[in-house]
Amino acid sequence: MNNAAMAIQVLPQETDTEKLIKIVDAAIAEIKASGLNYEVGSFETTIEGNLDELVALIPAIQQACVAAGAEMLSNYIKLSYAPEKHLLTTDEKLQKYRNND
Repeated sequence: MNNAAMAIQVLPQETDTEKLIKIVDAAIAEIKASGLNYEVGSFETTIEGNLDELVALIPAIQQACVAAGAEMLSNYIKLSYAPEKHLLTTDEKLQKYRNND
């Protein structure tokens, strides 16, 4: 049951653009490998799942970034949790903006 949504912004402390992109790509690859529903945005990636899965994903993302060459990184994490109520999905939140024909 998806009862949580998390947005994570990975900010490597890196001045080399090529290396920075490699690190962020590693974070996104780790999110993709989780099998959870996610959407990459220009500033952060939003992931939907259950609370335990999302919280467990945080250190996995960190380790993937370090393996990709990150020496230091900051993360900004937002977490929404609704144990018994419907939590709006990313699609539900953005549907009216995606259909702007």
